[in-house]
Amino acid sequence: MVIDRIDSIGIFVIEGWNSLKGFSALVFWTLVGIVIPPYRVKEFIQQLFFIANQSLFIIIFCVCFAAMVTILESSFHMKMVIQNDSMVPGFATLLILRELGAVVTALLLTSRVGAGIAAEVGTMQVTEQVDALKMLGIDPIRFLVIPRFLACIAGAVFLTIIANMICILCAMFVSDTYLGYPPAMFLSSMRRFVQFKDLIFAILKGASFGAVIPLVSCYFGFRCKPGADGVGKATTNSVVVASTLVIFIDFILTFVFSFFY
Repeated sequence: MVIDRIDSIGIFVIEGWNSLKGFSALVFWTLVGIVIPPYRVKEFIQQLFFIANQSLFIIIFCVCFAAMVTILESSFHMKMVIQNDSMVPGFATLLILRELGAVVTALLLTSRVGAGIAAEVGTMQVTEQVDALKMLGIDPIRFLVIPRFLACIAGAVFLTIIANMICILCAMFVSDTYLGYPPAMFLSSMRRFVQFKDLIFAILKGASFGAVIPLVSCYFGFRCKPGADGVGKATTNSVVVASTLVIFIDFILTFVFSFFY
């Protein structure tokens, strides 16, 4: 019994180490391939359209309600603690810029774009299209990963900016209609709490999250096992791991950015 457990732990450690090495190699060759021509501009534009344009509606729809919930809950708890919610617009805007807009956008992209990339690359791996690319002398990383990597970074930055703007507008609307604070008062409170560097940090978070999603998805796609079950597992694993990394990276970046406030 003890020996079986030791074997299981050993297998888990070895598989984890091999996975880390494989993912690190994918990241390294992706970063190297970015600066080496030729550049697949057409593929980049197609992926950017898929990531940014086709994800825009669902992200706007979700962040609107997230912003409304944020300001309503902030008002409720602030009234409960200090019997005054006059600082809610400033606090809500700060929370939106520093956390809500970038993280919600990244998690939605993970479930939509990340799953799509993993399923697409996994299907190509199962049907031996990736092997065909190698036989033709085409680097799969340059052909598949790099356009999606660059497009996802650009799309995530764009969607993060849009999500933050929509969140603030929704928070302003709720503040005016439900809390009784007009837009002028909302903006005045926002200026006291929010600085321009908060937007810069939000953009940096969006770019970091956007870089993680295609790398994780392509990694599990390349490791996809044959059959529909293999594609399903690759897609599920990519979404779970990418979502976990988004939360972890958010913690790291928030901790680092705290030294600049």
